[in-house]
Amino acid sequence: MNDGTPSGGYKRILLKLSGEALMGDDRYGVNPATLSRIAAEVVELHRAQVQVGVVIGGGNIFRGVQGATRGMDRASADYMGMLATCINSLALQDAIEHQGVPTRVMSAIKMEQIAEPYIRRRAVRHLEKKRVVLFAAGTGNPYFTTDTAASLRAMEINAEVILKATKVDGVYDADPKKNPSAKRFHKLNYMDALKNNLNVMDATAISLCMDNKLPIVVFDMTAPGNIQRAVLRPGEIGTLVGAFDTVLA
Repeated sequence: MNDGTPSGGYKRILLKLSGEALMGDDRYGVNPATLSRIAAEVVELHRAQVQVGVVIGGGNIFRGVQGATRGMDRASADYMGMLATCINSLALQDAIEHQGVPTRVMSAIKMEQIAEPYIRRRAVRHLEKKRVVLFAAGTGNPYFTTDTAASLRAMEINAEVILKATKVDGVYDADPKKNPSAKRFHKLNYMDALKNNLNVMDATAISLCMDNKLPIVVFDMTAPGNIQRAVLRPGEIGTLVGAFDTVLA
């Protein structure tokens, strides 16, 4: 069966970045050097003729769940988190365009002065015209994470894969920082990821991918060049989550 690793690399992808990925070594906000490095890797994919969609979280600025736990109304907190993703998307847009690649920010919440409204057919057209598309404001609804937004947008644009960029080199059966003998999976079945709560993505996002057989690659983005490796040389790094007959391989 097709395990989601084409020999020639992926041609259309959805890159999921956490907001924290933009912080670098800072404790808050956007680190300019880290932002520039991530933008450079996206630009390299563009030059390799890969169509790139991006979803960025907002945790480096505001996280809705944390706001709710401190007494804030959950819906209000989530909307604030969505606005944080817009700030991050605009920052990455600027960094990419400074390197000569056209982009579009498409927001699930209308804000015409700074972003296009999200329209699926228009997003696909932008990708076909070799523009990097940044999907902001999550799904536009509270109670849904940017993981779920990434799964949804990936399916809507017919992406071949979701690349989940993290600070570890794949999915483990335990926290590798706490347990040196933790085992990293090369391949992982969707159901095992759910049953064992392996923190690949949230349960809604994984279920959407499972229902539509959309593979997920979890990889370490802190090593320079890893985004290109994950896209152009599938299977070389990270953990591939998919519809495998064998599990916990």
